[in-house]
Amino acid sequence: MAGHAAEAPSSDRSALGAADRFVWRIEVFLAYVSAACIFVLMFIAVVQIVGRKLFNAPIFGYIDMVEIAMGTFAFLAISYCERLGGHVRMELLVGNLRGRLLWLFETTGVIVSLFIVGVLIYYGYEHAMRAFTAGDSTIDAEYPWWPSKLLVPLSFSVLWVRLLIMLWGYLRLLVDPGLKPVAVPLMASVEEEALREAGAVPGAEENGKA
Repeated sequence: MAGHAAEAPSSDRSALGAADRFVWRIEVFLAYVSAACIFVLMFIAVVQIVGRKLFNAPIFGYIDMVEIAMGTFAFLAISYCERLGGHVRMELLVGNLRGRLLWLFETTGVIVSLFIVGVLIYYGYEHAMRAFTAGDSTIDAEYPWWPSKLLVPLSFSVLWVRLLIMLWGYLRLLVDPGLKPVAVPLMASVEEEALREAGAVPGAEENGKA
C-alpha cells in the first residue's frame, strides 16, 4: 500500500496555486485550534484527577466538557489531513496506476467525495440548528450542544472547498498528464514513505550513517 508525500502547498504562481495556499492557511489555523483544544483538555484532565484524588473536588461537568470537545478533535483538522494525504485508504489498485488513468481514478474519487461531504454539510447544519432551536444540552452540566454540533458542517465546508481545489488540480492533470501536479497530494512509494517516517524520528539519520 503506497502512502502520500506530506508536502505543503507549492509556490506555483497559477490561480490554482494561489487558491491552494489560501485554503492551506485556513487549514493550518484550524489544525492549531484543534491541537490547542487537545492540550487544554489534557490540562483539565490533570486538574480533574488531582482534584478528585487529593481534595475530593472534581470539576463539575468534566464529562460534558469532554463530550463537547470531541468535535474539535474529530473534525477541525480534517481538511488539513486531506491536503497532506494523511487519510487512510487502500491503494492496492490506484497505487499501481500511472498517467491519465491514475488521474481519472483520482478525479472520480474526489467527485464522489464532494457529493458525500455536501450531504453531510447539509444534514450536519440541520442537526445543529435543531439543537439550537430546541435548546439541546448535555445531561449533567447542561452545556449547550449546538456550538459543538455546528463544528461539523463548518469543518466539512472547508473540506468541501479543499476537495473542489483538488478536483481542479486532478482535472488539469487528466487533460495533460505531463503538467506538474499542483494542489493535490502526491503518492509516495513504500520505500519513500518509510524513509520519510524514519527521518521524522530524532537521531534516525545519525544512526543510519553510523
